Amino acid sequence: MEDINSSARMHKVTMTNRKSCAVNGVNDVLSFDEHEILLETSQGMLMIKGEDLHVSRLTLDKGEVDVDGKIDSFTYSDVSAGGKKNESLLSRLFR
Repeated sequence: MEDINSSARMHKVTMTNRKSCAVNGVNDVLSFDEHEILLETSQGMLMIKGEDLHVSRLTLDKGEVDVDGKIDSFTYSDVSAGGKKNESLLSRLFR
């Protein structure tokens, strides 16, 4: 069976009462802690900030992530993880 092309995944974010969100079109989870989650999506990098954040469900085969906690912000960056090999993730994010 052939792998689904991750760049062709539809990206969708659904948030309920700033307490939970479901994100589709996720290629990878780059980092997470209780204040910040960094996702690589088919539409670029997505940074979710808040308090007491938890990744409650992660299914990378389907490109789905569920997040619980107090969500304060979503920030997108057009930088993809496929940048120059010698660059760090932070330097690619903050060009």
